[in-house]
Amino acid sequence: MKKAVLAITGGTGFVGTTLIRLAQSQGHRIRALTRSQQTAQEGVEWIPGSLDRPESLRTLVEGSDAVIHVAGVVNAPDRAGFEAGNVSGTLAMIEATRDAGVRRFVHVSSLSAREPELSDYGWSKAKAESLVQASALDWTIVRPPWIFGPGDADTLDLFKMARRGFVVLPPNGQISVIEVSDLARLLLAVLPASETKTQIYEADDGAEGGWSHSNFGKAIGAAVDKDVATIPAPAPFLRLAAGLDGFFRGSGARLTADRVRYFCHPDWVIDPLRRPPASLWKPEVETRSGLKSTAHAYVEAGWLKR
Repeated sequence: MKKAVLAITGGTGFVGTTLIRLAQSQGHRIRALTRSQQTAQEGVEWIPGSLDRPESLRTLVEGSDAVIHVAGVVNAPDRAGFEAGNVSGTLAMIEATRDAGVRRFVHVSSLSAREPELSDYGWSKAKAESLVQASALDWTIVRPPWIFGPGDADTLDLFKMARRGFVVLPPNGQISVIEVSDLARLLLAVLPASETKTQIYEADDGAEGGWSHSNFGKAIGAAVDKDVATIPAPAPFLRLAAGLDGFFRGSGARLTADRVRYFCHPDWVIDPLRRPPASLWKPEVETRSGLKSTAHAYVEAGWLKR
């Protein structure tokens, strides 16, 4: 697309950081929402604020050509927490976009929105999608599957287990995955394409039928040079583990009861009919290679032992 001014939420997070870096490399100017002081970056204007501060959202969106709404809550103590972050936060961004006269709105959702009855997180993402679709904006919704890549704190625990020679996974099932830079490229690719408006896309690494939990666990093991044992854990065990994670890590817990409910669903493979047009976007990062690069980045950051 032509060089544009992009308003981005979630720019300090895992996906948003990669998105901003790629958008900069393409020559776009960035306005990014932040709760805290950020290091100055060329081509990036940091806007102090949050999704529950409408005045900051107006400042963020004003003068922009398009909005990419990445921010969202993945962990919350209850449904109200997910509703505040994912439903009310999305509505606030829609209203700010509309009030500023901006038409283009790209919304990052989740595959969990397909099964809203399984978890409060999925319920909140489905509600957010319904708001976007009813907004009358020129919207596109992207539902990523499991996202991995350098800087991903959620998958880190699996790499740490793999270093010890095993990986504990949900009960047997199938998943799709996508490397974070491939997702960021997609979010930018859909912006100028008129055929992507009012479309919901599900994108992955191109693996037909996705990955079995076991095969993905073994791929993580290979990324740290280990032939790992993959252990499918029953739901009661994962619920117990979630309780222990909450006890020891508090609000920083990665495994929660809500996550257990959707982790145990057997089919988180994308719908191939919802893949973006191949003429618009194709994945570039082969998953095994991407996992190897992720492991290296973890080591370099001091997150994972050599």
